[in-house]
Amino acid sequence: MMRIIKETNIDFIGKRKFSFALSGLLLALGIISFLMVVTGRANLGIDFTGGAEIIGSFEEPVSVDELRGALSDVGYGKAKIQSITGEGFHNSFMIRVQGSIENAMPETTYTEDGSMTVNMVAVEGDQLGDLLKNAITDKFKDNKFTLDSTNNISSKVGEKLTGDAIKAIIFALLGILVYIWIRFDFRFGVAATIATFHDVLAVLGVYFLLDREISLLVITALLTLAGYSLTDTVVVFDRIRENLKNFRKRSDYGSTINMSINEVLSRTIITSITTLTVVITILVFGGEVLFDFALALALGILVGTYSSVFVASPVLVEWEKRSPKRVK
Repeated sequence: MMRIIKETNIDFIGKRKFSFALSGLLLALGIISFLMVVTGRANLGIDFTGGAEIIGSFEEPVSVDELRGALSDVGYGKAKIQSITGEGFHNSFMIRVQGSIENAMPETTYTEDGSMTVNMVAVEGDQLGDLLKNAITDKFKDNKFTLDSTNNISSKVGEKLTGDAIKAIIFALLGILVYIWIRFDFRFGVAATIATFHDVLAVLGVYFLLDREISLLVITALLTLAGYSLTDTVVVFDRIRENLKNFRKRSDYGSTINMSINEVLSRTIITSITTLTVVITILVFGGEVLFDFALALALGILVGTYSSVFVASPVLVEWEKRSPKRVK
């Protein structure tokens, strides 16, 4: 077996108080971020809020400010506008607008007695996408705008997707608990679930701090990194279980786990580096569409590697310390 680190004897377990303090901060940030997502106060994508996304290109160069000016004329000056570069893109832009009451448009109605009433009606879905396209076309009549793709989601669909995303994460964590419980034992299952929960919330918290948009693609990345984190934790747990068979004394528990982590440290680092290399390639060359997905995975790999060593295993030690299971 290839080793890039040989014969290490690092006291990981002895540093668990520092790791618990750091992980506590990450968890606190993650929980706050999760509450912001549930209450709709985070930077959510149109997948969850409803709205429209259009991607198109101009024949002649156009600045973001000029494009924003065109959208301001129809009340959408706060639209998210990104210039798209790379092979196959020429003067291309991605425009996203949330279909909320903030983007409502006036609608005039007349009663039977002839009086006029003006109501603000939320514009969303196909209507919102067409509104954006028409505003751009009218503003740049001498510069042809070609619509490449559209993505329209109503607010009701967005609410359902939000609920489904939360359920997916919860069921994934419960599934991890049951799987590790069956393969190892209940304590191992709880420790692995805590570590995975820690990883998902940590990445979500970082996204919240960076004010990055949280979309379905990011949720997909969170579920993917949950699986990656579990795989890394299982490797460490396998070695711990194997070594614990040879050390029956209670006083040997912490040192045995520490030894187990050191034995698989080389494998853990190699796996993380190779996986991270692929993800960074996607991050750099994948373009705007895959950027958030790759960024979440890259953060998840780093946090997942950390948690398998500094979260999952120390939880076992603390549990054993407070409720001894080994024979004296």
